[in-house]
Amino acid sequence: MIESYFPHSRKVYVTGSRPDLRVPFREIELAHTLNEDGSQKKFNAPIRVYDTSGPTFDGPLPALRGDWIAERDHATQLELARAGTITPEMEFIAIRESVEPEFVRDEVAAGRAVIPANRCHPECEPMIIGRKFRTKINANIGNSALGSSIEEELEKMRWSVIWGADTVMDLSTGKNIHGTREAILRHCPTPIGTVPIYQALQKVNSDVNALTWDVYRETLIEQAEQGVDYFTIHAGVLREHVPLANKRLIGIVSRGGSIMAQWMQNKNEESFLYTHFEEICEILRKYDITFSLGDGLRPGCLADANDEAQFGELKTLGELTQVAWKHGCQVMIEGPGHVPMHKIKENMDRQLEDCFEAPFYTLGPLVTDLAAGYDHINSAIGGALIAWHGCSMLCYVTPKEHLGLPNKEDVREGVVAHKIAAHAADLANGIPNAQDRDDAISLARFEFRWEDQFSLCFDPEKARRFREESMPPGEQFEASQRYCSMCGEKFCSMRINHDIRKG
Repeated sequence: MIESYFPHSRKVYVTGSRPDLRVPFREIELAHTLNEDGSQKKFNAPIRVYDTSGPTFDGPLPALRGDWIAERDHATQLELARAGTITPEMEFIAIRESVEPEFVRDEVAAGRAVIPANRCHPECEPMIIGRKFRTKINANIGNSALGSSIEEELEKMRWSVIWGADTVMDLSTGKNIHGTREAILRHCPTPIGTVPIYQALQKVNSDVNALTWDVYRETLIEQAEQGVDYFTIHAGVLREHVPLANKRLIGIVSRGGSIMAQWMQNKNEESFLYTHFEEICEILRKYDITFSLGDGLRPGCLADANDEAQFGELKTLGELTQVAWKHGCQVMIEGPGHVPMHKIKENMDRQLEDCFEAPFYTLGPLVTDLAAGYDHINSAIGGALIAWHGCSMLCYVTPKEHLGLPNKEDVREGVVAHKIAAHAADLANGIPNAQDRDDAISLARFEFRWEDQFSLCFDPEKARRFREESMPPGEQFEASQRYCSMCGEKFCSMRINHDIRKG
């Protein structure tokens, strides 16, 4: 299926120290470069790119990590890294990221990176989230009370990973949440995240007052046993923070944060996510599920950015990070939200300090409140900036943000926009081999190799379509032109440069 969207490329595997450790890449075949007289000048070597699309067949995926999990005890990746053990997952990641396995182990041991990989999700291809590795992106899917079937959510998941999502979150709040999640987990090659409070609330018929620790605990275990790799848990929203949020222009915009704020207000009690946090740690440690400590008080508009409520919660998340690490659990921290560009760096700096360099995972941030219909671009601008400053993963935003449930094409737009943002940050941060693909496409442009230009970009189909639509009738499908429609043949700077070089 992936070859139909990325022509002139194929999936290849690099084998590690054991035969069942096979790391996927997508290899892009490039054309020969020719001299002016048509003779061959040199061969353009294939470009290998990071691939998240998974095995190329329909149906439930094979248990890639089944033997690895069976061969070891129930220590977490963090505990094994601290003990000096390089797991098969760490070696797999090292090959994917073009780094040494010991480097992976050291970053995980220090808490600066996480490997979300539940023992009950053996289908998952190992990946890492940490600021010294490639910037990752997450795609949100999930049904709502207004609709969407299991097959539709599976199609969104497949579509997300084809275009490059590194993780997928199932945020279902509608019917058959358990069945939807089960289907996604058995078919998804990337880590899956959830927000367990959504299903817990559904179990009590959306009555916040009926929520209890026991219902929430039951939900955690249910999702853990299915194989969820990371949980968003809004344990940092405390009673003392709610009055701070009430001063805001638009209050609490996080669903999980608002649910817990209402529960605390109605019950006049501290959040059970906070008071039972060590019990949550024990559950997550048993399955090696990664904490994604949720930003329940993220700003929902520019006016509320970087306020007392947001940074008060961040301090609490730092305290909880140390508790989770004590229990051997991996942790990443979720971040804003709507933040103007001049306030983005402070978010990253405060997170690194307050949360002891645990990986940061942000929604955007969105840098204006005016971009309805274009919020994928809005979010990608902020995402590129915060990733440049050290953010490890960006949560995609689609054009439908603030407006409705995204469809298949919205998912594609959101994923590609955020892959561009992540890649831009990787270039700025000097990630190994990040610029190889840019250099290859630049040379292809200079040499008028149109097919290679299409193959090397993030969305070959769209690039090809735009070029064909812009060319004169009869020339749309001609690949040998030494110009584009923007400049035409006489004013093409590339052609003029070739003439200059010929002297």
